[in-house]
Formats: sequence, C-alpha cells, structure tokens
Amino acid sequence: MATAPALRAPRMMLHTRGAWPPREDRAPSAVWLAILWAGMIAGFGVDLSRFAHENPPAPKILYVHATVFTIWMLLLTAQVLLVLRHRVDWHRKFGWFLVGWACLMGVLGPWAAFASDAANLNTPSNGLPPQFLSVNFVDIGGFLVLLAWGIALRKNPAAHKRMMILSTVALADPGFARFSEFLIPGELQSVTAFFIHVFYGNVLLIVLMAAWDWWRGRLIRSFVIGAASLLAALYLASALFFWKPWQQLTLGWVAAWAKHFG
Repeated sequence: MATAPALRAPRMMLHTRGAWPPREDRAPSAVWLAILWAGMIAGFGVDLSRFAHENPPAPKILYVHATVFTIWMLLLTAQVLLVLRHRVDWHRKFGWFLVGWACLMGVLGPWAAFASDAANLNTPSNGLPPQFLSVNFVDIGGFLVLLAWGIALRKNPAAHKRMMILSTVALADPGFARFSEFLIPGELQSVTAFFIHVFYGNVLLIVLMAAWDWWRGRLIRSFVIGAASLLAALYLASALFFWKPWQQLTLGWVAAWAKHFG
C-alpha cells in the first residue's frame, strides 16, 4: 500500500479543486490573516500621531473610511473563526453580508482618496501626491475583482479560501507601507524602489501563501493566476506613479474634485 507522502501530488501541479479535506486549509488561512492584522496594526499604529496632527485636518470621510475598512478586517476574521469553529453554515449565510460591505468599501475607497488629495492639494508635504491614486485604484480594484472571483468559487472550498484571503492581500499596503515609511523615510526615485517600499507586505504574503501551497503540493490554479495578476497590477501602479502624463491627469482630477466638492 502506498504511503501518504507517495500519494501527495507533485509540488508543481496546479489543482483546479482541492483533493484534500477542506479542514486542512483552515489553519493556514488564520495565519495569513494574522500577518495581515500585524501589518495593519504596525503601520497605522506608528502613523497615528502624524495623522491626528495633520494641518489641515484630515477630511471627515477618512474617519468613515478607516472605520469601514477596519470593520471589514473584523468581518473577515469572524468568517475565518466560524470555519475554524466548524460553523460553515453560519459562514455561508454571513458571507452575503460581507458582499454588501465590500460594495460600500468600493465607494468609500476612491472617495476618501480624492478627498484627502484635494484637502492637501496646496500642501503636498502633508499628504500623498495625486499620482498616488494609481495605488489607490489598483488596491480597491484588485480587492473587488479578486473578491468577486472568490465568491464565484464558493462551491470550490480550497480555491474560495485562497481567493478571499488574496482579495484582502490587495489592501495590505496601506499598513505595511506606513511602517516602512516610519523606518526608512524619504523620496523614492525609481519604480522598483517604490514597488518594494510600498508593496513589500503584499509580496510577502503572496510569497508565503504560494510557498506553503507549493511545499504541500496544493497550488490552486485560480490562486496562481490571481496572485500573478495582482503582482503585475501593483507593479503597473508603481510605474504609473512616475509617468508624467499620469501625474498631470491625476492632478487635474484632484483639482476638479477640490473645486466641486472641496
């Protein structure tokens, strides 16, 4: 009779569905979520004092945005805990509430970005330049696309778990980037340096998730495609940040927002 290691799939095999018990993916999901929480808490923790003393003060919508996105992390944590506690029935019912909450995030993300940029339009040292909208758009766009993909795969537990975590990995950089800026402040002069400085947390999580699945012979095709696409989009956001036409375009957008809504 073949031993368990002999029955394990080749490490480079890409699965469409998981051929292993779904419960074996529960602990890794909790670990990836814990790393996400660590990055968010570290980054926003060290940035809290600066944020509280911004001049001009941050627009009120940023407080709403922060609350809504924090609640998303709590909702996702509740979903993972429900699965760990073997309450998959509650997890499925509660999941549709998360879909509605994600739609709210899809509105508040760009709204908060434009409001913040408009408030700091004449004080660039107090905030991010308008071309940083490339990062904001890719973050929320990647989140929504990967989330929709994960929902479509909800009858495929192995793929569903990975895509749902990956969707929130798309939002990891605001926390991790604040922490790296706290440790190593300064202007970034190249696309690659910007990509590493801003998105190292996203990359770290994707590499850890992929490495674990590769080692276990459990790479899921949808996760590999989604992760590669997300990394490409994040690098594109980095390149756009330095592209002059994009800088001029976003400056015009923010100036128009300040004129009509500021």
